[in-house]
Parts: sequence; structure tokens; C-alpha cells
Amino acid sequence: MKVLMVEDDTEIASFVKRGLEADGFRVDVAVDGVQGLFMATEYSYDLIVLDLMLPRKNGFVVCAELRDAEVWTPVLMLTAKDGDLDEAEALDTGADDYLTKPFSFPVLVARLHALARRAGTPAVAQATAGDLRLDPVLHRVWRGDVEVQLSAREFDLLEYLIRRHGQVLTKDQIIDSVWDISFDGNPNIVEVYVSRLRQKIDAPFGRHAIETVRGIGYRLADGGG
Repeated sequence: MKVLMVEDDTEIASFVKRGLEADGFRVDVAVDGVQGLFMATEYSYDLIVLDLMLPRKNGFVVCAELRDAEVWTPVLMLTAKDGDLDEAEALDTGADDYLTKPFSFPVLVARLHALARRAGTPAVAQATAGDLRLDPVLHRVWRGDVEVQLSAREFDLLEYLIRRHGQVLTKDQIIDSVWDISFDGNPNIVEVYVSRLRQKIDAPFGRHAIETVRGIGYRLADGGG
């Protein structure tokens, strides 16, 4: 699952990012409310961890503006210790849950998993296109009855493509979602991984699922090729 953490305390943000990534999440960090609001509306996330006390826009305002913009990504708001009024206002402005600081990291992870389950986050559901099937919980992929072995990055790329099958996706969109928005390497890395995927899910089966849309990007065929 992809998480946006909006937190101006760099030590907390770094600690949580490392911990969540070790637990299998992909994490982007915003350091103030304005940046957090922009990232949450411009990019796709499964969950948002939103601090209350933020520079430029506080968490209440960010959450309210997200809901006004019809962004319904589940929000876990971090509030002050013993801040009963803060917790009530967090829920009133559209947060789905709250956690008081200081917090236990295992509790944070458990709350995020619970939010994802309640929201029916697509990242925990199987995805299919024709006879191409992907199970993110088991981290397994099949072409018909044949299981295909993929690396972690190949799996993430296929999941992104298959959940948007039929859509044309640019390299920038793919990098932002499969790598992260801070990626500053060569964007041709997308071509490398698309080629690897084709060698595994298409070539052995005589299929052509991943199409190149010249000058734009890539598309996974609706019927799975």
C-alpha cells in the first residue's frame, strides 16, 4: 500500500518512513500542510497519515479541504496527547481515525491496516485482465493456470498496470506510483522493467498484453493480451 505522511518533524517522519517501508508499505513524505494537500490531490495514495500541527496549513484545514475536493483517501490524524477536543475536531473535519502522540509504532501499523480493511482499499483485492491474475496479499501472479515469478518491482509495476488496464499511462505516472515522487534517476528505467515484464507474462504465452503507445507511454490491454 502507498502511504502519504504529512509531518514536519523530520526525525519522526524519517523513523516512521523507515519502519513502514520495512513493513511493506511505500511511503512519500510532505513537510507542511500545503505540500501535503498538493500531493494528496495530485497523486494516488491508499492511506494518509496527517499530523495536526503543521506549518502553512494545519491538519484540520488539510483534511477538510481534501474532503471538499472529494478526495476520500482514508486519513489517520496524529493529535496532541490528551487533546480530546482535537480528536473530536479531527473526526468532524473528515479524518477516519486518530492517534495521539507519542504513539507506539506497532499500534500505528495496526491502525493503518484496519483503515485499509474498512475502506476496502484496492491494494488488498485481486486484480485481473483476461486470464492474467494478480493477488497482492499472496504476492503471486498467474497467466491462466501457470504461475509467473516476478521480482518485487516487477510485481508493483504489473499491479499498477493491471488495475488501470485499458488506460494509457505515461512514464511519469508510472514512476510516481511504482517508484516514488522523489525518484531522480533515468526515467528509461520504466522501459527496462516493461521489457522484463513482457519476457515473463507475454513472450512465453504468445501474448501482447503490454502495449506501447508511441510518444505517450504504456497500456495493459483490457483482455490481458
